[in-house]
Amino acid sequence: MTSGTVSAEEVGKFDRLASRWWDPSGPMKPLHRMNPSRIGWIEGLLHGQTRVLDVGCGAGLAAEALARHGHEVLGIDAAGEAIEAARAHAAGQGLRLTYRACLAEDLASEGLRFPVITALEVIEHVPDPAAFVRVLAGLLEPGGLLVLSTLNRTRRSWVTAKFGAEYVLRMLPIGTHDWKAFITPAELAGMLRAAGLRVAHTTGLVADPLTGQWRTGRDMGVNYMVAGVR
Repeated sequence: MTSGTVSAEEVGKFDRLASRWWDPSGPMKPLHRMNPSRIGWIEGLLHGQTRVLDVGCGAGLAAEALARHGHEVLGIDAAGEAIEAARAHAAGQGLRLTYRACLAEDLASEGLRFPVITALEVIEHVPDPAAFVRVLAGLLEPGGLLVLSTLNRTRRSWVTAKFGAEYVLRMLPIGTHDWKAFITPAELAGMLRAAGLRVAHTTGLVADPLTGQWRTGRDMGVNYMVAGVR
C-alpha cells in the first residue's frame, strides 16, 4: 500500500503503536498534550455542529474529541490496527463517530464531499504532500474548510521535534519523524493555492517547557496549523 498519499512503511509504523495510542504516558504523549489546543483552535473556526472528515485519524484522538463537541465525524486511516483501536475506544460512548480503514482517494471515488476536513500531523508522513493536499481539496464541499497541522522545517524543529523528542527526551519512538519531510508554512500555502484553496487562518502550537501543556500563538517555528478555504 504505497502511493503518492500513503506509505506502507509509515502505515506499519503507526499500526505498531496502535495498542498504546490512548496511553497518555505512552509514545503518543505529545499528541495527548497537544490535542486540547489544536481542537480548541479548530472549534474556533467552526460555526455550530457540522460533518467532519478526519484523515489519518490513527486511533482517534482528534476524531473522538471533535465528536465530543457534537460534530458528526468520519475518521479514516490506512493503518487498520489503529482504526480497530479507535473503534474499541469509542465503543458504547454514544458519539456520532464512524471509522473506516481506507484512503482519502477511496472516498473521492465514491463521490463523497465534506464541509470540514482535518488532517493533523499527517502530511509530513506522506510521500507526495502536494498530491495529498489535492486529494483533500477535492473532497471539500464548496466553501469547505481544510485544516492541516504539521511541523516546520527549521533548525529549531530539528533540535526539539526530532533530535530532542526522539533521542534525548525519548518522548517519541526513534524514527517517528524525518526532518527532511517537514514542510514550511510557505510551502504548505503554495500547495493549498495550487489545489484551489485560499489560506484563511494560521497559528503556531507551542509547548510550555515547565508544564508540558500546549497553547496556540504566533510562533510557527516548530509546530503549526493552517486552515484553507475553497
